Formats: sequence, C-alpha cells, structure tokens
Amino acid sequence: MLMRTDPFRELDRLTQQLMGPATWSRPSPMPMDAYREGDEYVVAFDLPGVSAEAIDIDVERNMLTVKAERRPVAKADDVQMELSERPLGAFSRQIVLADTLDTEQIKADYDAGVLTLRIPIAERAKRRKIAIGGAGRKEISG
Repeated sequence: MLMRTDPFRELDRLTQQLMGPATWSRPSPMPMDAYREGDEYVVAFDLPGVSAEAIDIDVERNMLTVKAERRPVAKADDVQMELSERPLGAFSRQIVLADTLDTEQIKADYDAGVLTLRIPIAERAKRRKIAIGGAGRKEISG
C-alpha cells in the first residue's frame, strides 16, 4: 500500500512547474505518513497553508479519498512576486483501506498544517484468545 521511495518525484515536480498549478481534474499528490498506534491506524497528510474548509475527506467502501486546495493569498496591486515555490492548486490522495479497519469510526483532526486521520481496527480483526472446549480425553475402544 505504501511506497518508501518515489523515483518519479523530481519528474512530478518539474512537470508541475511547467504545467502550472494543479486543478481538481489534475491534482498533485500530497505527502503522508501511515502507521499503526495501538488499536488504531493513523494516516497524517502534510497540507501547510490549506484552510480546513478547503479539505474534503470521503470514504466509499474501502477507498479513502482526501482532496484539498491551496488557494493564492490575495495581494495588493503594488505587490510584485519575486519568488514563488509553494505549490498552489488541488491536491489529492487515495488509499485502499484493509477490510480489517472500521471505516464507520474514522476521526479527522487538522492542526498546524497536518491532517491526521485515526481509523480504528475492527473488533473482528483484533487479537483474541481462543478457549479450548470439550470434556477432556476420550478413549477409543475396539
């Protein structure tokens, strides 16, 4: 589900610079971390400069989709941009969630430019002990 290295990251960056800001039909990927913490699966997305109102999260079956848009900051008429490296436009990420996760109980928190989703592990997927039943040993007679 996760890729440790992305050999095409530099190519994506150059393409984005040449093609301009991303749009909803051609979004840019957003960096993320994913890990298990106790009985929850945690996914954190970097979205600096994005307002919480510009983030859309939905889940359909086991497909989680996060979309966000970083809009340009309004500038006065006499401002001349000297350098602009922070990408603007739309960002999107889709993750296939395992059937062992409870998608009905996802919690989202957005703080300091980081969107954190906490997805609980389903009860049926948690480790449990199995008791051995029966009346003991039985002898086979012939």
